[in-house]
Amino acid sequence: MSAITQTEIDQQVFSLYDEYCHGRIDRREFLKRAGALGALGFAISLLPDYARAQTISFTDERIRAQYVSYPSPGGNAANLRGYLVQPKGQGPFPTVLVVHENRGLNPYIEDVARRAAIEGYLALAPDGLAPLGGYPGNDDDGRDMQAKLDQAKLRTDMLNGARFLKSHKLSSGKLGVTGFCWGGGTTNWLATALGADMHAGAPFYGAAAETARVPDIKAALMIQYAETDERINAMWPAYETALKASGVQYEMHMYPGTQHDFHNNSTPRYHEPSAKLAWERTIAFFKKHLA
Repeated sequence: MSAITQTEIDQQVFSLYDEYCHGRIDRREFLKRAGALGALGFAISLLPDYARAQTISFTDERIRAQYVSYPSPGGNAANLRGYLVQPKGQGPFPTVLVVHENRGLNPYIEDVARRAAIEGYLALAPDGLAPLGGYPGNDDDGRDMQAKLDQAKLRTDMLNGARFLKSHKLSSGKLGVTGFCWGGGTTNWLATALGADMHAGAPFYGAAAETARVPDIKAALMIQYAETDERINAMWPAYETALKASGVQYEMHMYPGTQHDFHNNSTPRYHEPSAKLAWERTIAFFKKHLA
């Protein structure tokens, strides 16, 4: 029998962390079991990232969170994994797809899904890294992993996530999408790909949709930009012209004194007042368009 590999040990620690996140074991038991695997240091290294990102506990009584698998024809795998969070109650609920950055389903994005759920939305945050084993526990490796994926298929994985969520038994049929960085650009793209099946989109500092596809957008858009974000902001004038020409309902907000990724509370670029205002606006926007 061959010795267990470090990768297999790491995966066991990730699995233990999932148990801890869902309240099946407490922190002490999580660290105890990780220590028995000889991976206590690795386990401890996971905790600060999750702690910094968490504003809504994964055991919050207002929500129920679970990992789900959904079919993803044409994607990077036959099935993709996602983090599904439902509000308390029987539903049906309007839905919000939460699209991660260029590093997979990290703790911050999971927390954003929980933030949406406590506002009354059935939220799904797909993990585009699932075909490679899922988010690896740190953003640097996650970024490297996501770059190795087929990017067109990765977008298809997000598109299939939107379709899965919209057709979920707890869904009201109303679909909103938000995303950050890569997820912001993907939100814009999903608006072109989904057409009338998408009702509202709130992309954060994301690349503009392809100009030729803008006429396909039927969703209302709330576009959120950081003030200091030259590459992304340079796309706005042409994007706005195309949105106007196509009669797309949109509004744009740019936040003074902010850098790209200002909404992410687990990074040094986090700008608390702007992040809170942007999120409040996003929720009000979804309440208007997904009712």
